[in-house]
Amino acid sequence: MKDKKIVVFVKNAVPGKVKTRLAKTIGDDKALKVYLKLLEITKREVLKVDAIKEVWYAWDIGKDDIWDEGFFAKRIQSDGDLGEKMKHTFKHSFKNGCNKMVLIGSDCPTLTSEIMEEAFDKLNENDVVFGPSEDGGYYLIGMSSYKPEVLEDIDWSTEKVMEQTEKKAEKNNISLAKLESLNDIDNEQDWEEYLASLN
Repeated sequence: MKDKKIVVFVKNAVPGKVKTRLAKTIGDDKALKVYLKLLEITKREVLKVDAIKEVWYAWDIGKDDIWDEGFFAKRIQSDGDLGEKMKHTFKHSFKNGCNKMVLIGSDCPTLTSEIMEEAFDKLNENDVVFGPSEDGGYYLIGMSSYKPEVLEDIDWSTEKVMEQTEKKAEKNNISLAKLESLNDIDNEQDWEEYLASLN
C-alpha cells in the first residue's frame, strides 16, 4: 500500500466560496450544504481504497472537520491555476517515494471506490489515467510517474480539457488510459439529476 496514494482536492467549506455556479440558482447556504454532502460521499468512497490518503485544501488546513487525521494527512494546495496545483501535488508525491498516485476532486458523487481501484490497476501498464467527465473535463487523474506535460497549456474549466490533455499525451508519447465517463456536480440541474438517479 505504501507506494499507492490517493489525494483529494477540496475547497474550504465557506459559504460563497464553494459550488459558485450552483449557488447562482440555489443560494450560497444551500450550495454549501450540497458541497458538504459531496464531501461526505467522497470521503466514504476514499476510505474504502487501499492506499495512503491525503486531503489538500485550497487555503487553510481544516481542523475538526470530516477528514479524520487518523486516516488522512492534510496539506495545502500550491498557488497557481489548477494545472500548477496538480503538478505540484504529483511532483511532491513522487519525490517522496510514491509509485502510483490518483488525484480526485470532491464534486463527483458517482465516483466509487471500485473506479478508484480500477485507476490504480490501469497505472500498472500506463503512464497516466483519466476519468473523463461529461462536460469535457475529468473527475480523476492518476500517474505512475511524473508527467507534467499533460497538465501544461490546458484551457482549464472549459469543455476542451480532456481533448487537449489527450493531444498532449500523444505528442509526448505518454501512454494514457481512460475510465468510464461520469458527471460532476456543477449546477442545479446536475444535482437534481443525481438525486433523481437515487430513486
